[in-house]
Amino acid sequence: MISLYRSIMDSNVNPLRNLPPAQRFQLMLFLSVMWTNIFCLSAGAWIWYGELIVFHVLVVAGIVVTGLVFRRASKATDYRTYRHYPLKDGTARYDDVWGG
Repeated sequence: MISLYRSIMDSNVNPLRNLPPAQRFQLMLFLSVMWTNIFCLSAGAWIWYGELIVFHVLVVAGIVVTGLVFRRASKATDYRTYRHYPLKDGTARYDDVWGG
């Protein structure tokens, strides 16, 4: 059960591990807000007749979005920018001067 939890919730273990930390944070934040909205809307849907349908559609939609995000992140192999390639003369890039 712990390994299943970590495979989804731990960004160092799930497919988002291939992305830079800032993008990992942004995607995990997006997914957490999405799942919070799904469960809040599902809990509020109990006053309607179609509450089971609404709940199931929201959960399935959340699973699909999470799966698509994880699949796309797992296919991302190299997120190198110009900062990862040093200049031939050995000088730092302009934004690397401050340790970035």
